[in-house]
Amino acid sequence: MNEMQLKFLARSENETFARNAVAAFSLPLNPSLSELSDLKTAVSEAVTNCIVHGYRGGEGWITLVCRTEGNRLELEIADDGVGIEDIGKALTPFYTTLPGEERSGMGFTIMQTFMTDFSVTSEKGAGTRVKMAKTFGEAANAG
Repeated sequence: MNEMQLKFLARSENETFARNAVAAFSLPLNPSLSELSDLKTAVSEAVTNCIVHGYRGGEGWITLVCRTEGNRLELEIADDGVGIEDIGKALTPFYTTLPGEERSGMGFTIMQTFMTDFSVTSEKGAGTRVKMAKTFGEAANAG
């Protein structure tokens, strides 16, 4: 088992840092280029959600925890922002709390699609935590 934790400001330029840090951390698991691309996309979506929706462009911290065990990578990406009032509604494809902006409402759907496991917990006024995992290897993703 291996583990790392990062804490960084909720700024758009840190999205690239987060996705590259997770990609680098996962390299010992020997992901395919496709798996690596899926992982980076899911991390980007989660971090962007913290910035855009959690803090609504304001100040705050994002915490990223990565763990590896065997051929599995587990991630937790959390903010201490406004929280999600209705997680069920937020998980609906194309739903967005910012319809006036060019947001597709597909962030959670993309995370669910690209990762092996996915869950969201949130408390209004206290933030949101996304937990995701990816099991690497063609046999693991064939189902």
